[in-house]
Amino acid sequence: MTRLPLEDGTLWYEVHGDGETPLIFVHGGWLNGRAWQPQVEHFAGDYRVVTLDVRGHGNTGATDADEYSIELFTDDLEALLSHLAIDDAPVLCGLSLGSMVVQEYLHRHPDRAAGAILAGAVQSMPPVNLPPGLEPFVSPMPALSTTLSMTGPQSTFRSLLYSIRATTGQRWLSVDSSVRAAAMEAVGEVPRAEFRKVFDALLQYDPPELSDVTTPTLVVHGAQEAPLVERQGRRIASAVDDGQHLVLSESGHLVNQDRPQAFNDVSGKFVRSLSAV
Repeated sequence: MTRLPLEDGTLWYEVHGDGETPLIFVHGGWLNGRAWQPQVEHFAGDYRVVTLDVRGHGNTGATDADEYSIELFTDDLEALLSHLAIDDAPVLCGLSLGSMVVQEYLHRHPDRAAGAILAGAVQSMPPVNLPPGLEPFVSPMPALSTTLSMTGPQSTFRSLLYSIRATTGQRWLSVDSSVRAAAMEAVGEVPRAEFRKVFDALLQYDPPELSDVTTPTLVVHGAQEAPLVERQGRRIASAVDDGQHLVLSESGHLVNQDRPQAFNDVSGKFVRSLSAV
């Protein structure tokens, strides 16, 4: 991996391939750039593929910032694009938390990206609009902080998965036991303090409307996705000027890993369509 110095830390990233079109992949919460390995292997022969470890995750790890936010993660993405001299027409691919980062980028730059692919796309956490003023009374932070301090990130993450499964009756994260195991291993690499800062960034994000976004956008969910999350993805696809929504069978939230060939096929078709415009 390669390092990009920041004012308050170091951002680690990788570049594969030397194609003309840059594909930028932003992973989900408590994962890391390895989550995109099936896509790196598939696309690096024809494109310039960039993955990064978001603050608090993977090799980037802890930074000096007291608080994290989706806006801060997007600042880092912009810094990386500038560092790599990718000024115009990248294709941005975000998974879960990464989809929030891509949405924030599109909000800031409605027409700068060539395209956007949002996997397991979510607008907010929890994925439901609460009445004004009610958020502090239903916040999961007190319970999460207790669990995190007593049992650590993996047990805390597992309890979140159990809660969602109890509500939906589905293996929401992934239908593949090996994918779930790899995700849990990545979560275990995240320090307690960083886990909490990442969770708070998700919880505090106020999603943009995206009604002025003209960037072609593909939203992809797995058929086992939590219904409220999929509903948000459909809302994203309908909000942007040129959006579409696809559901892949036999897959969950980590749809790019559950169905890598199918995800690569629909993503590749989408990216090729951008150059045909």
